[in-house]
Amino acid sequence: QVQLVESGGGLVQAGGSLRLSCAASGRTFSTYSMGWFRQAPGKEREFVAAKSWNGGRTLYADSVKGRFTISRDNAKNTVYLQMNTLKPEDTAVYYCAATLLRSWRPISVDFGSWGQGTQVTVSS
Repeated sequence: QVQLVESGGGLVQAGGSLRLSCAASGRTFSTYSMGWFRQAPGKEREFVAAKSWNGGRTLYADSVKGRFTISRDNAKNTVYLQMNTLKPEDTAVYYCAATLLRSWRPISVDFGSWGQGTQVTVSS
């Protein structure tokens, strides 16, 4: 399995931006499709965005479409989540996840490797 470490979370005012990074270990990063999920207090973990191993498929949750962008740099074994126009409802712990499934669905059970999470707090 690939090991994942997120970074880049923090406190930001509404309307601001943050970029999350997820560094992966191992030499097979390019074979994994990568995703971001988030979990707010008292809520279930929810899908945010994902990009397939070859970049051919990218999905976003409706709540972040047009504001967030997922990208990956296979040379650096890193996936990013650029978050713009942040809202207080974006406050959550953000998790990076990886899957070898080719026909992955935007649900947590399809992703087998997870990072420890990074806190994002958006103040109003």
